[in-house]
Amino acid sequence: MIKLQVIGRLGKDCATNTVSGKNVINFSVAHSEKFKDSAGALKERTTWVECSYWTERTGIAPYLKKGQQVYVEGAPEVRSYSKNDGTAGASLNLRVFSVQLLGSSERTESTQASNSFGSNGIPVTSDMSEPVDDLPF
Repeated sequence: MIKLQVIGRLGKDCATNTVSGKNVINFSVAHSEKFKDSAGALKERTTWVECSYWTERTGIAPYLKKGQQVYVEGAPEVRSYSKNDGTAGASLNLRVFSVQLLGSSERTESTQASNSFGSNGIPVTSDMSEPVDDLPF
């Protein structure tokens, strides 16, 4: 058995369908990594993984929203197809065995950073803030 593990962000909200009486949750995960090319220039490469999670436990579906960081594990499959221009294309697909939510979505993080309050109304503190030493007297 070949097993693939991916950590990345969802490219769009998931879609839940029923096929032959079984539930499937479909979503795509983008894994990005930075590297230096032979000239020393910093580059970024993104790999998209199309995921199919066949499960009776569809309770996770409402949380699989665009931008959400996830960890997925499953069996990989490469599918080849013909593009509109006639050239060959390939996609990486994953039959998911398990999925875990990691952190929060990018939209939630940017919203919290802009208003300094979490989703529960509690102020968000930054670990990067400097101590206040400047006293006015």
